[in-house]
Amino acid sequence: MVEQRHGFPHAPLWSHATPLEPQPRLAKAIGARSVLIKRDDCNGLAFGGNKVRQLEYYIGDALSQGADTVLLTGAVQSNFVRTAAAACNRYGLKCHIQLEDRVPKDDRDYNSSGNVLLNELLGATLHYFNEGGDETAADNKLAEIAEGLRQQGAKTYIVPMHPSHNPLGALGYIDCAAELVKQFETSGNVPDRIFVGSGSGNTHSGLIYGLRKLGCQVPVSGICVRRSANLQKPRIEQRCGQLANMFQETSPLKPGDIVIDGAFLPPGYGQAGPDTIEAIKLCAQMEGLVLDPVYTAKVMAGLIAESRRNPNQDLLFIHSGGGPAIFAYANDLRRSVLGTSE
Repeated sequence: MVEQRHGFPHAPLWSHATPLEPQPRLAKAIGARSVLIKRDDCNGLAFGGNKVRQLEYYIGDALSQGADTVLLTGAVQSNFVRTAAAACNRYGLKCHIQLEDRVPKDDRDYNSSGNVLLNELLGATLHYFNEGGDETAADNKLAEIAEGLRQQGAKTYIVPMHPSHNPLGALGYIDCAAELVKQFETSGNVPDRIFVGSGSGNTHSGLIYGLRKLGCQVPVSGICVRRSANLQKPRIEQRCGQLANMFQETSPLKPGDIVIDGAFLPPGYGQAGPDTIEAIKLCAQMEGLVLDPVYTAKVMAGLIAESRRNPNQDLLFIHSGGGPAIFAYANDLRRSVLGTSE
């Protein structure tokens, strides 16, 4: 069922606010007054994650255009494409996934376990693209696949990668911002800072735009997970400008609202540095909280570093999911976290 939200087509994929959960042992270990987790990994669709919120708008748009087939691109262990396959199943759409070679990693677990296995289980059609990191080329190749499907009678809808397209997915994190503001009002507790992953830009831009639109001035740190800070900041600025145009309003953001931290990206996308490994181990063994090495552990590494620099703060972490990728990195984690190997 397609409805309208924010003036755009919206297809519901779940019906409840994700909880805020305290992590007292973690907070004590890193010197924070409190650490709260916004559990967007718990929104129910095929292991959940931040992409569920985004897909409510992409699937809504696809259905409103009469599409029967959705196409999108992601890295081999992309959470987005796995969640998209599940969302398409929910609404009876076919899903074609283009997996791009974005990470310098070639082992059996990475190429066949985790999200790849789930894509197959969910019945998506997989295509492969070896020019990882080139968003324009990926979109062009996806358009070729879509044209072939149209010639066979399909009604296709492409979810583009390149930031020149309107960030419909960011509307999902305007929704998240509204949830957070309501939760802050109900609890009477407002964090000193929020930490979120900054990759495609939809989650980060939607969250900061939504908070400021609602008058909430809590600082938001976007932790780079895909590209350097000097490349990511203009991307988030562009995304926020596009949102203002979509709403036909003046942006509510002020200078300094977009904060980008690239310190935890190395050694690169989909690769875990020492701070990332520490975050995975600390959260698992302190709180039973599972983080992945591609996104969430890098964001948590940023939160931990901030708490150690400036202790006794109330900090909030957006858990964007990504749990299935743990299994794709099994050998890496055995070596780096557990000190063992196969």
